[in-house]
Amino acid sequence: MKEKEKCKSTQECETCSQSHSCSEDEKRAHRERMVGEKLSHIDHRIMVMSGKGGVGKTTVAVNLAISLARKGHEVGILDADIHGPNIPKMLGLNHSKLVGTPQGILPVPFHSNLKVLSIAFMLPEADAPVVWRGPMKHGVFQQFLGEVEWGDLDYLIVDLPPGTGDEPLSIAHLIGEVDASVIVTTPQEVALLDSRKAVVFSRMVHVPVAGIVENMSGFLCPHCGKEIDLFKIGGGEKAARELQVPFLGRIPLDPQIVRNCDQGNPFVSANPDSPAAKAFMEISNRIEEFVNPSGKTEKKPSAQQPLSSTGKEEKAKAAG
Repeated sequence: MKEKEKCKSTQECETCSQSHSCSEDEKRAHRERMVGEKLSHIDHRIMVMSGKGGVGKTTVAVNLAISLARKGHEVGILDADIHGPNIPKMLGLNHSKLVGTPQGILPVPFHSNLKVLSIAFMLPEADAPVVWRGPMKHGVFQQFLGEVEWGDLDYLIVDLPPGTGDEPLSIAHLIGEVDASVIVTTPQEVALLDSRKAVVFSRMVHVPVAGIVENMSGFLCPHCGKEIDLFKIGGGEKAARELQVPFLGRIPLDPQIVRNCDQGNPFVSANPDSPAAKAFMEISNRIEEFVNPSGKTEKKPSAQQPLSSTGKEEKAKAAG
């Protein structure tokens, strides 16, 4: 018993010389304590969800994180889409790899106050698929939350895969107290059907719904300036009203968002004065108000604005 009391709360069972004397229940409890210790340094945990794919959920998650970081907050992004991890591409971190230390795994820094973690950083090549069942995914999430040195964060943004399956369940279970879910949808009925399920899922796992974001909502003609309803407008707002959750805002279609994502250069940093970037900032403000209604001391913008990935990929290639 005395030997077990010497077990370090931050040490992984796999690297502990005493792990052979511990039962599986004791190891499980130890991993849960590690997760709890790391999460105690994170003020707010936010899940970004969608009922179906193709609605721009990851784009919203990335630009939400960038918007919060631009205000001076300490932010982390956890890419929980194990089978389609796209966040490194959107941030120009394609060639980055995770670094292990005696204290734990270090997330990849995008900026001094923005850290990123993705399974993509662990894959041997970009085209390598992850062919895992639920228990393995749960295990890697436990590692991402309990064995990664996130440090002190104001916000952890978790980008979940579409739907209401293993990954959202695991994240909600492991984090325990998620401050909010943000549901991303597009205005058409097919997307709204599934986004409503995401709202109901959040309630089932006792996660407060910060609100619905209506993405790809209207398009401003670059020639005449007239708004065109390519995918209709207002569906997300109507669903929010019917489900009695907040409506966080509309993000218009902007071809530059696609170009910036492909270039790995965050849209809100590259085009801060565009209508879509302003919409992202307003949405981030509403989410902040939701998770922090008391209003702590407002962070001052970082001196290293704007957050941009320019040059990061070249540096990563050189380091590789």
